[in-house]
Amino acid sequence: MIDTYRHKGMRKELVNTLKSKGIKDKKVLSAINNIPRHWFLDSSFLEYAYQDKPFPIGAGQTISQPFTVARQTELLKVEKNMKVLEIGTGSGFQACVLGEMGTRVFTVERQKKLYIKTKKFLQNFPYRIKTFFDDGNKGLPAFAPFDRIIITAAAPEIPQNLIEQLKPNGMLLLPLGLGEVQQMVRITKLENGSLDTENFGNYRFVPMLKNKADD
Repeated sequence: MIDTYRHKGMRKELVNTLKSKGIKDKKVLSAINNIPRHWFLDSSFLEYAYQDKPFPIGAGQTISQPFTVARQTELLKVEKNMKVLEIGTGSGFQACVLGEMGTRVFTVERQKKLYIKTKKFLQNFPYRIKTFFDDGNKGLPAFAPFDRIIITAAAPEIPQNLIEQLKPNGMLLLPLGLGEVQQMVRITKLENGSLDTENFGNYRFVPMLKNKADD
């Protein structure tokens, strides 16, 4: 896997684009600057890897627009050594951004071919990422509780299983809603168990699906 000066220059331009769109967290920007996004895409998309656009990765899934990855990561407010559960591994790019920021990532993918491909690919990185083939709606109760949970697909409702797997003062971030447009929602589980919900506007994600897909 090659990462040239040209690629690094394009990443720097992408980071400047993200800054201009309102991303302020320096740790998030640094992580995106350090990760070769072109490694996560088919070679036919190589020239477009650093545009602020989503691209298909197979199995009906996409690698999210860099701004969306940056914004979700910023809203998640992660700190080093936090345990983060990601629902929807996809290409692995979001998991790597979280890993670059020093977190321990547990990521679940329900599309078997994508899971196998991404699990192998992520071994090229030095991050603390554990991958699982399962239905993300269930979370990972065996590894709970988590400091943060991020869903990278549109959820029709707030998964109660995931709320239960949050630590006190933990956060769940998800695109919530049916249809083409969702609301980015952050839910904080307070010490007394009550939930504080915040809304951060409209986004577009592929739908979150139930059960494992074996092909």
